[in-house]
Amino acid sequence: MSKFFFKGRVDAREKYQRFGYSPKRAVKAGSEEAPLSLIVSTEARKDELALILKEHGLFADFTIDSDASEDIHELDVVLNKPKTTTFAKTPNRNELCSCGSQKKYKKCCGA
Repeated sequence: MSKFFFKGRVDAREKYQRFGYSPKRAVKAGSEEAPLSLIVSTEARKDELALILKEHGLFADFTIDSDASEDIHELDVVLNKPKTTTFAKTPNRNELCSCGSQKKYKKCCGA
């Protein structure tokens, strides 16, 4: 049948099929698909960094250049990700205060 004779509801999802979830949208830096690119000056330094990469399960492409300055910024960024900040939960009004006064929170520190 032709689409001109269709009398049902037009599928609203049809236009969103091109924009759907893609599991490979962002590739993790340091993986096999996107290895880090590091510039080192000596073979010994390359071996040191290779051990660090093996400990953390990362991959990198090394360039040994004695004239250029060492560039391991990408490795520093991957290893030193910021930690999630967590805060201690404040007690409810009728619970004991966390300061140790044995009073209810609403009468002690919550007032």
